[in-house]
Amino acid sequence: MQAEEIELARVLLVDDDPTARLTLQTVLQAGGYHVDSAASAAEAVNKLDESEYSLVLSDLEMESPEAGLKVLAHARMMDYKPATALFASCRDHMADRRVEMLVEPEDVPDLLEGIASLIGERAARRVQRQLRLQHPD
Repeated sequence: MQAEEIELARVLLVDDDPTARLTLQTVLQAGGYHVDSAASAAEAVNKLDESEYSLVLSDLEMESPEAGLKVLAHARMMDYKPATALFASCRDHMADRRVEMLVEPEDVPDLLEGIASLIGERAARRVQRQLRLQHPD
């Protein structure tokens, strides 16, 4: 008997900070997600056009203060309607540099629970849409 292949939820992680991106990618993969990453809004838009994602998780401020909003706006236009979420890295505006904020071990369960909730809500919305299409009133 052949075991069924489990399809992992796909997450697009967008952050221009390589350390933060790698840390979050590692946490998400350990949580059981398939993770693609992008280092800019432009790269994220290309990936959104090429693949389907359950969740798009983007840093708010990257190459521009509103880059993350542009990524999420593009994601929300996709036919497959991924769940979307923003996170913000702290910036030391006086020194014009990022203050590293890596995920602390005690934060990992809450982070994974929040992501699972977003993906679950998206799945429920997809089922509701499909049912409405199959049974219009």
